[in-house]
Amino acid sequence: MSVHRESSADLVQVAPHRGQEAAIDAAETSAATTAATTAATTANELASLVVDLQARGLRVEVPIERRQGGAGPSDSGMLWVGGFPITAPTGNAAAAGSPYVLKAEDEGYAIFRAGQRLAGASTQRRPRFYDLATADGVPYWKIGLLHLDSFASTVVQTCAYWGNANQCKFCGIAVSLDSGRTIVKKSPEQLAEVACAAKELDGAVDATLTTGSSNGVDRGARYVARCAQAVKEASGLPVEIQFEPPLKLDIINEVGDLGVDSVGIHVESFDPEVLAYVAPAKARTGIDRYFEAWERAVAVFGAGQVSTYVILGMGEDPEVTLDGCRRAVDIGVFPFVVPIRPVAGSLMEDVMPPDPAYTERIYRTVASYMALRGMDSSVPKAGCARCQACSGLRSVESALRIGSSPLLQIGRRPVQVASRP
Repeated sequence: MSVHRESSADLVQVAPHRGQEAAIDAAETSAATTAATTAATTANELASLVVDLQARGLRVEVPIERRQGGAGPSDSGMLWVGGFPITAPTGNAAAAGSPYVLKAEDEGYAIFRAGQRLAGASTQRRPRFYDLATADGVPYWKIGLLHLDSFASTVVQTCAYWGNANQCKFCGIAVSLDSGRTIVKKSPEQLAEVACAAKELDGAVDATLTTGSSNGVDRGARYVARCAQAVKEASGLPVEIQFEPPLKLDIINEVGDLGVDSVGIHVESFDPEVLAYVAPAKARTGIDRYFEAWERAVAVFGAGQVSTYVILGMGEDPEVTLDGCRRAVDIGVFPFVVPIRPVAGSLMEDVMPPDPAYTERIYRTVASYMALRGMDSSVPKAGCARCQACSGLRSVESALRIGSSPLLQIGRRPVQVASRP
């Protein structure tokens, strides 16, 4: 019996040549690079689609849960696109002319444009708790709504600024009340009852409570905080409340003592000229006063648990806007950047959202700076900045992580959306 022994010649024949090893390594590197590039391209395309849908809206050929009128994501359908939660206009002029359409597939839904499938989608079904009512006969849906996975309510549906020279031009807080879709004031007990049902029946994961502004020293913060305390104690949901800077900043500490998780104190625009035009009362409060309130709030609630809306498309200077966002991030405030959503019944109901390309450039610059400072959409515990459905920031964050997209130049300010006197 002979035994074959491998010689060095045998080994040379079976082992790859160094040149072959280099070729294999290069091929593997190329394949990995191609895969990464494909992933980055897909992520960027999806981010651009989300931003475009939020601006141009969506035609629908299937039933979809919508938020109609009033405050919040007005006249919008609620859905997930490519795994991202979004609210997209579905009931206004922009949506009627949208190139995008939501269609049914064999399993689920998808977004199409010109017959081409762009992304899978899923829709929010009608929440089960909408079919319930309080013991005194108030339908639950008049007390609170489900925005995808967030229970939301305007606890006081009136505002000291509505119907006079101080009215915020983008706001529609009284529209829901005038149409009979809500009640003027929700009690802490009502909100706690409905929030529990939203969690148990429909999977709500947090609560967002806002209010119209009052003329009191607290601007309405104390009452909405009491409501938040009741909701959290009854349901266990993390809660964000939203209010204007109170005249006495110690009120922010009082809010924290009631167990509130996050707060939204919304400046709306960092451009003082735009703010004076669209929100005169907020302009008189002053942007510096917002920063003072934010600094106190961050000390109470922590970095990333304080947020502000930053609305794009109202004629703002982009560099002033970016400087304000950076300054906010530097002190721990989350700039929740959104395109303007024309609200039927508001003083800006006829404006159109900004160019999606402009919006996406702002998103990318803000998201990149937030990443450098260790802040992203995973940080907020509750509220709009946690949900992110009305903004494109989360989808852009994802694209930046995958593709390391470079910062983009912002360019000129957008065309003014409404003529000033």
